[in-house]
Amino acid sequence: MVRMVGGKPRPFGDDKPKKGRVALLTAAIVGAAAAGGTAISAGGSTASVGSGGGSSLKARGSSKESARKGRHEEAMTRLGLKKIKKLAKRELKCAPYAFGQVQDFLVRHPCKALTRMLLAVGDEGGNTVVVTIAWVRMPKTAEARDLRKLTDRDGTGNIYALPDALLERSGIRFTGDHYASRLDGALLVIAEATGGNGHPDPVVLQNAADVAVEFPAP
Repeated sequence: MVRMVGGKPRPFGDDKPKKGRVALLTAAIVGAAAAGGTAISAGGSTASVGSGGGSSLKARGSSKESARKGRHEEAMTRLGLKKIKKLAKRELKCAPYAFGQVQDFLVRHPCKALTRMLLAVGDEGGNTVVVTIAWVRMPKTAEARDLRKLTDRDGTGNIYALPDALLERSGIRFTGDHYASRLDGALLVIAEATGGNGHPDPVVLQNAADVAVEFPAP
């Protein structure tokens, strides 16, 4: 689901300091290389994975089915993407890991649990997609619904991406252009995708967010 403002797609999170998000994201990406995965950088191949069966409606539909079953690698493979690295961590509080109005909301309405995941995937052409996912469990469905309304609005803040402390280098940003959210009772799921190495097609980035938001909480 793309964030819409005034009937037009709008970037998510332009209100936040770019520097902070860059550091969080890049740490995870560079950590993939340090752990023996495919290196990810701001440059590299210009090949696109936006055409072909990987981004077709049929592929996206089957990918979502795999995602709902918790088959992360299979879901991304159906989009033509291969896992490079996956990190996940659970927290008992949400407010310390949020910013903006979203943080203010979570201070007033504490969550029950927060799980965050960073997933880096790549295609055969050397392009990389990095996805951040947050599962926010609230005490009540109404609170989760109100939180979703807030996060879906431009300029209100969000949950920070999960950092990888292996290395911290700048160069890649979550711009909020490829965003999705899902409500399941008192559970709010938020996903956002961005490009790493190369130039992934915007359709692929949005498909990755749309599929990742279907993942059940780890």
